[in-house]
Amino acid sequence: MSRSQPLRQSITFMIILLQILAQLAYAESAVPQRIQWQKTPVAIALSVGEERLLHFRAPVSVGLPATVESRLRTQTVNGTVYLMAKVPFGNSRVMVREIDSGQTYLLDLNANTVTGHTQPIIIYLEETANARYQSPETDHRAQHDPVSLTRFAAQQLYAPMRLLSAVPAIVRVPVQQDPVALVPGNAIDAKPLAAWRGGGLYVTAVRLRNRLKIAQILDPRALRGKWLTATFQHARLLPAGDEADTTAVYLVSAQAFSASL
Repeated sequence: MSRSQPLRQSITFMIILLQILAQLAYAESAVPQRIQWQKTPVAIALSVGEERLLHFRAPVSVGLPATVESRLRTQTVNGTVYLMAKVPFGNSRVMVREIDSGQTYLLDLNANTVTGHTQPIIIYLEETANARYQSPETDHRAQHDPVSLTRFAAQQLYAPMRLLSAVPAIVRVPVQQDPVALVPGNAIDAKPLAAWRGGGLYVTAVRLRNRLKIAQILDPRALRGKWLTATFQHARLLPAGDEADTTAVYLVSAQAFSASL
């Protein structure tokens, strides 16, 4: 046996060992991490340019704050959310909602250039015998979403008193009724009127009044703040002094109005 044969055998062994270790590392990173939802925001780290999968029990929708919309690619397929950061960003609160049940999850996402944050995550609810039963009030609360909250707020402002009915799952919450800088510029005055909370979300009705002698077109993309949805009672304000120079906007947010503005 030549002297070089043991060396070749050692090199071959090392190569095989490294391949095995690499396969084990890949297998470990591919095994989903299970996280139980306990009403505490789930911290999730992302690596820039690397995709990470989040699995939920049902089809979901994702609400992104405006600060990360251009920094994060998000796709949803059934109950899986595909996330890939384009650039680094700090902690950002993201809301994920099950489309059918209304169950809401909060995620605290951050992204950096450190590689390896690719392990899939399964976010699950504790399944118990008691969890299969929901009282009517609990079930009502679970069904609240931006659409139902907006409809409720509009009814509170505009519907006749005889048509109003209390909804146990939606409660009035305090809001400062001082003017706020909601619309950029000085053309439109904004003043909060009332706010409610339901299903873990907030809806605030804000009065908008045109200050100028020219009509104003309202654009939800121009509003300041972090809003899941913004719905105008009317999309156009007539010149100041006209009876239609005032309208309302209904702002749905994951936090109270003052924290979202």
